[in-house]
Formats: sequence, structure tokens, C-alpha cells
Amino acid sequence: MRYTVALEPSEEGIAVWVPSLPGCVSQGETADEALANIAEAIQAYLAVVAENASGFRDSSRRSSSRLIYAQTWLSKDAISTKESR
Repeated sequence: MRYTVALEPSEEGIAVWVPSLPGCVSQGETADEALANIAEAIQAYLAVVAENASGFRDSSRRSSSRLIYAQTWLSKDAISTKESR
């Protein structure tokens, strides 16, 4: 399965997260390192979800909840890394 990830420059290098997996975040000094780290974080996140699957309720039963989604796309070249600062 493929997941969209978001990258953003941060004090530590590059922050990265998966908008469709709440709480699935990571970081790295470079974009490549951040992407490798988020791949591991996704695997760990999905393993925990599978382990606890019986504890999750059906999201279709939520009453009047709304999802508001905003996304910013950055090209890998547009992200400054510590090496280029």
C-alpha cells in the first residue's frame, strides 16, 4: 500500500509525517534520511494497528464528525537541508 507523506524543514533537519496515519511522524537530517525513517515508522504503526485491531471501533459510526484536510506539496529540491545551510 502507498501512503502520501509530507516533508517540512525543521530545526533538526526535515520533519516528515503521514497525514492519513495520525501520529505517524519522524524526521531526519536530510530528506532521504527522513523518508527512510518514515518508512520504518509506517511499518511500526501498521504493526501496532494490526495488533490492536479488535480495539478499534468502526469509523463509519461516528456521529456528525467532519474531516478537514489541507496538504502542501514540496519537491525534494525545495527542501533545504543542514548540509546546504
